[in-house]
Amino acid sequence: MTHSRRDFLQYSAILSAAAVTTPLAGFAGFSQQKKLGIALVGLGSYATNQLGPALLQTQHIELRGIVTGTPSKIPNWVDKYRIPEKNIYNYENFDRIADNKDIDAVYIVLPNSMHAEFTIRAAKAGKHVICEKPMAVNVREGQQMIDACRKAGKQLAIGYRLHYDPFHMEMMRLSREKVFGQVKLVEASDGFRAGDPNQWRLKHALSGGGPLMDVGIYAIQGARYTVGLEPVSVTAQEFPKTDPVKFKDVEESLSWQLQFPNGAIANSFTTYIAGVNRLYAAAEKGWFEVNNAFGYGGQQGRTSSGPMPFQHINQQAAHMDGVAKAILENRPNNVPGEEGLRDMKVIEAIYASAAAGGKSVKIG
Repeated sequence: MTHSRRDFLQYSAILSAAAVTTPLAGFAGFSQQKKLGIALVGLGSYATNQLGPALLQTQHIELRGIVTGTPSKIPNWVDKYRIPEKNIYNYENFDRIADNKDIDAVYIVLPNSMHAEFTIRAAKAGKHVICEKPMAVNVREGQQMIDACRKAGKQLAIGYRLHYDPFHMEMMRLSREKVFGQVKLVEASDGFRAGDPNQWRLKHALSGGGPLMDVGIYAIQGARYTVGLEPVSVTAQEFPKTDPVKFKDVEESLSWQLQFPNGAIANSFTTYIAGVNRLYAAAEKGWFEVNNAFGYGGQQGRTSSGPMPFQHINQQAAHMDGVAKAILENRPNNVPGEEGLRDMKVIEAIYASAAAGGKSVKIG
């Protein structure tokens, strides 16, 4: 990766100072820097509670536009972020964003089934794209998104904020540098209790699947970047549904085992009925882990030699700044569409294995 531990500690200190004084954009030395303008496409919970506030702390990108299908949400965003009327769009007139010089990039924060459509439309409009995970509902759509952005000469980044989090960067480093020898086993699981039975995540037509598509993808990511290799095969099992009415459209719980070419194994579990949130690696001469691993904050990192000495950062701000800096410097970002496509290939293999009663399925 392109970020060092020192980078993260310095960035953490800056964000901590900004949190108790003023948004980072107002700091001397930052205000004159060129910033990208971004529009959030979809104003749901994640955009409202995480991305919007994070964009008050970024130094390379700032919020300049919104796209929503709910007009009643507009006044609050205008009041809080001073969005001009000319930078407000809905899903029907979204393509007019091509003529808006204020907006360089868009962040797609819509239900999964809409990711491909709006990524492709954004690319055709000449905008860079950050797309929330999972990048699509299948491999075919993911490839179409990559192709559209490549054809337009625009970057596609996936919302993998943890690639910019110091605890997860340390998991990658410890594995890559073989600090405790070669990683032999990874345990990576993520799940929570899904409340509202009418939410879009429980409707297959919108989500493309259940907890695997939602939070299980974090476990896949964690296993892949902790081992540092791509898995070659998987076996998976879907558990019987304890609430077949609520989860009639999607799986309720899944477990799977990834096999890597160096012999490493990753055991994972995802669910919508219980809380689990852990990333653990056992190596030849020790272990390392992050608890509350995949949350928006509050990570606790430890190794067999002691705790991980990192401060918490705003993951969303670090992620969007990292992508923006790559665009401004005309270099690839750390979380490209190809990274999202690798996860989609694993997800398709997991579903195929579960449907086949746990038969081993090759990936890719």
